[in-house]
Amino acid sequence: MSNTELSPASLREAFGHFPSGVIAIAAEVDGLRVGLAASTFVPVSLDPPLVSFCVQNNSETWPKLKDLPSLGISLLGESHDAAARTLAAKTGDRFAGLETHSHSSGAVFVHGTSVWMQSSIDQLVPAGDHTIVVLRVQDITVHDVPPIVFHRSTFRRLGI
Repeated sequence: MSNTELSPASLREAFGHFPSGVIAIAAEVDGLRVGLAASTFVPVSLDPPLVSFCVQNNSETWPKLKDLPSLGISLLGESHDAAARTLAAKTGDRFAGLETHSHSSGAVFVHGTSVWMQSSIDQLVPAGDHTIVVLRVQDITVHDVPPIVFHRSTFRRLGI
C-alpha cells in the first residue's frame, strides 16, 4: 500500500472506486425543463422518507432548482449513458433526445428510468465544496428497468 498525496485528482480517483447510481434532478422553471445529473444519491431514512445527493457549490443550475416546491428524481436506467453525460453538461439542451414527463407539481421525470421520486427539499447542509441536499419523498414510482452505474469515471451496466 502506498500513500498518495491528498489532491482533488487523487481523491476523485479514489472516490471513483465506489460504484454509484446516477440520478437526474429536474423540474420546470418558467415552462422550461431544468435539470442536472448526480452520482452521489443516497437513501437516508424510511421514516420520514428521505434521500440525499450532493451538488457542487459552483453549479450554475442548482440555484434555478433549489427554491422550487417540487423536484423530480429519476434513477437513470441502462440506456441512459449518453443522457447522463448530457444532463451533466454545462451548456446545451440537457434534455436533448430524452422523453420526459412533467408532473402538475412542476417535477420532471425521465422516461425509461428505474425509479421516479417526487420530492421537496428538507435540508441543505454545507459540506466543503459541495452542499448535501436532503429531500423528502412525497411519491414514488418503481419501473422494472436495470439502473446504470457510475464507476471509475465510466457508466456501466450491472449485468444481471
